Amino acid sequence: MPVAIITGASRGLGRALAEALAARGWDLVLDARNSEVLKEAAGALAPYGTRVTALPGDVTDSWHRTALVTEAARLGGVDLLVSNASALGAEPLVRLAELSLDGLRRALEVNVVAALGLVKEALPQLRAAPAGAVVTVSSDAAAEAYGTWGGYGASKAALDQLAAVLGVEEPGLRVWAVDPGDMATDLYAAAVPDDDDSRPDPRSVVPALLRLLDERPASGRYGAPALLETR
Repeated sequence: MPVAIITGASRGLGRALAEALAARGWDLVLDARNSEVLKEAAGALAPYGTRVTALPGDVTDSWHRTALVTEAARLGGVDLLVSNASALGAEPLVRLAELSLDGLRRALEVNVVAALGLVKEALPQLRAAPAGAVVTVSSDAAAEAYGTWGGYGASKAALDQLAAVLGVEEPGLRVWAVDPGDMATDLYAAAVPDDDDSRPDPRSVVPALLRLLDERPASGRYGAPALLETR
């Protein structure tokens, strides 16, 4: 069975994707910082009968990243790496003039440095996989200038560039940066707690990610809404 590592898998898009892959027979290595919530998310996948390992920890910890990749190797080797774990830099979001440099560093460490570190750990297995792929979860804030989203958007823009270069340097892999569009997630609620507008459930985005896995288009940046519209 194919094996996927998914970071930030206890809630939101990460959890929804984990469920969809488990339903397809994938074995999973799941990461999140909250051990209890991650344990519950992993337990909910038991009916699918696939092997699921929940490893709580912080992706900025190199030992934790090594543990994720080591566990994937035990299951047969990484076929798919999904960098979904994200940090905002400030909760709620603030203007750049008020953004602490420590907050910006945290966003960059989680969203960019840790994502690259995990790729570096997993690359030998990804290269050996029949259809190795990397998905980095981006944001429209990486491409548009929204007030208060500057630190987070800058980190996601940097992640987009890393994904683009990785796709050039590793032509045997597929590397997709995916902008999921608006979603009702805990991350968004923490970013803009006063926004009461309804937003789509993260599960509605999963078919776009599955389409990438099924059709394997060229490495690049993709918007989930466009993938869903043209399906």
